[in-house]
Amino acid sequence: MTKREIVERSLITSWRSRLWRPFIRAIKDYELIKSGDRIAVMMSGGKDSFLLAKLFEELYRHGKRNFEMVLINMDPGYAEKNRAIIEENNSLLEFTPQMYERDVFAVTQIMDTQNPCYLCARMRRGVLYDLAKKHGCNKIALGHHYDDVIETALMNVLVGGITMAMMPKLHSTSHKNMELIRPLYYVREKDIINWQKSLGLSFLDCACSIASKDLSSTRRIVKELIPELKKKFPQVEEAIFHSTRQVHTGAILGTVVKGVHHSFLESYDDDLDDNEEEKDSVYC
Repeated sequence: MTKREIVERSLITSWRSRLWRPFIRAIKDYELIKSGDRIAVMMSGGKDSFLLAKLFEELYRHGKRNFEMVLINMDPGYAEKNRAIIEENNSLLEFTPQMYERDVFAVTQIMDTQNPCYLCARMRRGVLYDLAKKHGCNKIALGHHYDDVIETALMNVLVGGITMAMMPKLHSTSHKNMELIRPLYYVREKDIINWQKSLGLSFLDCACSIASKDLSSTRRIVKELIPELKKKFPQVEEAIFHSTRQVHTGAILGTVVKGVHHSFLESYDDDLDDNEEEKDSVYC
């Protein structure tokens, strides 16, 4: 078999339970794909988006072909050696990605020296929406996985002081009739890494010269914190994930609905007839 065939076969054989099934489960649980969808699968050159593209290929080839897909590569200003890695990996794809060059790295480093990563992410997202629209797509698929979800939830609490999840899908507020989906929502990063190593694949990690040297980034700190917490709380990863789907609205100080802040005091007296037992915490 060719290298491409080996990679594809691995997804439905040896790695089926850890990659293919979580991918399909997320699609079904959150209704990520509907008949008639035209989906732009965004590829950054990293392991996550490459896996996402291969899983979509398998779904399109062997599943219910009720949607269309377009693979899109956006080069934000990669060095020549990094661009070569992307092009080599593209040869393992059944569908040839559309490649677009945009000087995002250079622009963000000039415009925002304090927080270039945030600006870069915003600019890249805007470019991806524009490219998806150019190809007549109504959905954008990104490669965020389970670990991204729990890290983001924890960062929101520790740094932002808010309870907010990285959603499996959401409507764009800036591009009408465009939706963002995250089909790797249940896939663990360790499984992606082990799959990559088992096949001898190489991908870009962070191709930005600034971000790759920033050892103090919030996400990096939180990523390192979770394994430390796991030593004392073995189920911490699952607990963080499930905390975003088990929010007790009667036991929080406030909510934000469509940008409007609401205090628990607004409905406090209305709850007098509620027979639910008082609870300040699940644990003592």
